[in-house]
Amino acid sequence: MEPGEPMAPGERVISIEVCYAEARAAIIRAYRLAQPACVADALRAAAADPAFAAVDLGGAPVGVFGRVVSPGTPLADGDRVEVYRPLAADPKSARRARAREARRR
Repeated sequence: MEPGEPMAPGERVISIEVCYAEARAAIIRAYRLAQPACVADALRAAAADPAFAAVDLGGAPVGVFGRVVSPGTPLADGDRVEVYRPLAADPKSARRARAREARRR
């Protein structure tokens, strides 16, 4: 279902959120989707929203409540779809660098 598209009488809908966080700001938008809906449907709704214009919705990993999922994952009412940004540094490499620095001191 596209944003602004009217619901058919008796059609089951769910409310979900799509969010994307950057270092200094976050985008969180609520959408209503016709059931059955999956993560790909939520991403299509977000892609039509100008707030997500600068976000790579097609290539970024996504999750539901902190668990990485595929675009075909079904959604339930109240789910939050999270679009993840690339890491600035590999966590293992960063931890090793901090440990080396601590040993030097």
